[in-house]
Amino acid sequence: MPSTHWSPDSSSRSSAPSTSPLPWTIEPTTTTFTSTNTTLDPAEAAAAAASAFINDVLDKIPLPRWVIYSIFAVGGLLILICCLCICIKCGCRKKKKQRQKKDDKVKLIDMDGKSAAALVQSDVMDADYGSTNQEKRGKMLYSLEYKTVQSELIVGIKKADGLKAMDLGGSSDPYVKVYILPDKTKTCETKVFRHTLQPIFNEHFIFQISKSTLLNSTAVMQVFDFNRFHKHNIIGELRLQLCNVDWNHVIEEWRDLAEPAKFEEENLGEICFSMRYVPSAGKLTVVILEARNLKSMDVGGSSDPYVKVQLALDKRKWKKKKTCIKKKTLNPYYNESFVFDVSFDQIQRVNLVISVWDHDAVTRNDAIGKIFLGCDAAGNQLRHWADMLSNPRRPVAQWHSLLSSQQINSSLTLKKKIPLASKLPL
Repeated sequence: MPSTHWSPDSSSRSSAPSTSPLPWTIEPTTTTFTSTNTTLDPAEAAAAAASAFINDVLDKIPLPRWVIYSIFAVGGLLILICCLCICIKCGCRKKKKQRQKKDDKVKLIDMDGKSAAALVQSDVMDADYGSTNQEKRGKMLYSLEYKTVQSELIVGIKKADGLKAMDLGGSSDPYVKVYILPDKTKTCETKVFRHTLQPIFNEHFIFQISKSTLLNSTAVMQVFDFNRFHKHNIIGELRLQLCNVDWNHVIEEWRDLAEPAKFEEENLGEICFSMRYVPSAGKLTVVILEARNLKSMDVGGSSDPYVKVQLALDKRKWKKKKTCIKKKTLNPYYNESFVFDVSFDQIQRVNLVISVWDHDAVTRNDAIGKIFLGCDAAGNQLRHWADMLSNPRRPVAQWHSLLSSQQINSSLTLKKKIPLASKLPL
């Protein structure tokens, strides 16, 4: 059967049905997609995962992306600058060492033709004075004056500079201890300066000494680093032979601190105790905690130590208590508390005397060492007392080095006789 087709040139359409497609009918086309299985490289997969993780993290930060990128850029720049500084510093050190080696070689060449003894002597002098291994301890400005009429030696501790740093923070807590040898009947201390290597003391100490004794004596000025809970470390010292001093005028000069002597100081030990004062209740509480490195008093190289706690009011013996005896030890532990009734008016006139004794059942008990605190004290003892008064109702603990009984007795000069109760100051 013939089929009817439509052409653009035809002007009429056939009404008869036809199986051929209509002119407005789009014949379906079949599109074939060929799927290709692409396998990502492991490195690319890891990079894609890391990128996705970073994007997730950045999305959680409540800041615009440009702010985050700026922070990262600044941080990277700072790290780069630090690395450059470290590299430059290392390079400068290396060049300095090379320059020093070259200078040493030049010196050796200049010494050519001289004896070997000259070379050895030069090295010895450099080791003593010019070597970098010599430890610098700082210097101190002091003054000396002797008044013949009063038989008084006035030792002035002015200031110090460039002290050796003893603390981890690169600083120290310096104070100065002054005494006269060989008698050493009096030991004076300056106040403690916190966190400084250039303290200004401006303190003067007077020693009663005759002119004949003065010419055979040595003035010792020791600079210590204060530590409340450990042994005070010595930074350096000055030892002045007083026979070599021109006493016609006042001496004032700077001098470098030397390494401390290790043979003259007698170690009597240390004691740790705390004090607390409650003004409203008028209660002074002293807790004897422990002692260490006490001087051995027995034949077997040990001691039987106990501690005596004594109060002196207006330089008169007032109240006293003592701890139990610890047998055969140089490091006793007590932790015993003593409470004294001391009014607020009396606390200004009270001195606390702490003494360590060696108990003996047969002979007389021997004093190992003493320490006293109060408004009449000086140095670390006065500071501990002031810390207690400035922190009411709070215990303040500190270690103290024991001094000889002779030193404490000459400094405190207690009156042995106790006045009648009616004449006691209230």
